[in-house]
Formats: sequence, structure tokens, C-alpha cells
Amino acid sequence: MTESFLGLGSNLGDRLTNLSEAVSLLNATDGVEVTRSSRVYETDPVGGPEDQPAFLNAVVEVHTVLDARALLEVCLAVEAAMGRVRNERWGPRNIDVDLLTFDRERIDEDDLTVPHPRMHERLFVLAPLLELDADPQLPGGRRAMTMRLDHVDVSGARSFAPPLA
Repeated sequence: MTESFLGLGSNLGDRLTNLSEAVSLLNATDGVEVTRSSRVYETDPVGGPEDQPAFLNAVVEVHTVLDARALLEVCLAVEAAMGRVRNERWGPRNIDVDLLTFDRERIDEDDLTVPHPRMHERLFVLAPLLELDADPQLPGGRRAMTMRLDHVDVSGARSFAPPLA
């Protein structure tokens, strides 16, 4: 089994229900088991249109027998099953499921980069991830324990709900 972390986000519809539904769909997938969840955070949008609603974000730990590409396909299938429409980069969405880490592997392919290339710049990923892994692998082979947070806006994440079931 491989340990991976997935980032979840939603800023359309019933945001908390959307996150819970994504966890249920992930858990119902053969070869994927959601083992833990961070708390849910409400965060200001990053990039994209300025007038979009606030996001709810969480990170879940999954154990999987799938390889990284197959796990990415599962993430995309969950988004599709929930009706995600990709109209605008960093725009509003009912669900986003991002593959953040895949064990301690580093993967750099056209459509798959692990660790997620911008995760260390985004508090909506770092805050929930650090609840589950005190020293996760970051892009460029860095570790969280050695990272300076002076480039991360730490004011934009507010605790919203307990961990997802």
C-alpha cells in the first residue's frame, strides 16, 4: 500500500457536502482507502476571478494499491462524477481533487507532477496537510521542516469544521 495525500476544495453549492461526497466516492473506489482527514478550512480564493465565493478545503490521507497515474485518474473521475466543469483556470468549482503527494516519489511528467508543484505556496493546502504529516515532502525535494513561510499568506485560512467522516 502506498500512502498519498489528496487536496480537496469546493466553493460552489453546499461546499461541506461536496467535500464529504468526494471522500465517499474516493473510499468507494477499488484500491483506494481514505484513512484520515484534516479539519476543514475556509479560505479565500487564490488566483482566478476576485468575485468568487470562499473555498472550503481539506486534505485526506489515502492508502492505495494503484500507481500515481491511476490515482490521478481516480481524482479526475471523482470530479467528473460530481459534475465538475472546467470553464476557467482557478475559477469557481463544486469540487477539486488534487494529488499532492504519492509516497515519497517525485514525478515530473506533462500532466502529472508530484509533489504538487504549488502546494508549498498555498496555505489552503499547507494548513490541512501539516495536520496529517508534520514534515511532508514538497516540490524540489524540500521538506516542510526546512521551509520558510514568509512567502505564504497565513491570514487566509480559518478553521471551519471537524475532519471529514
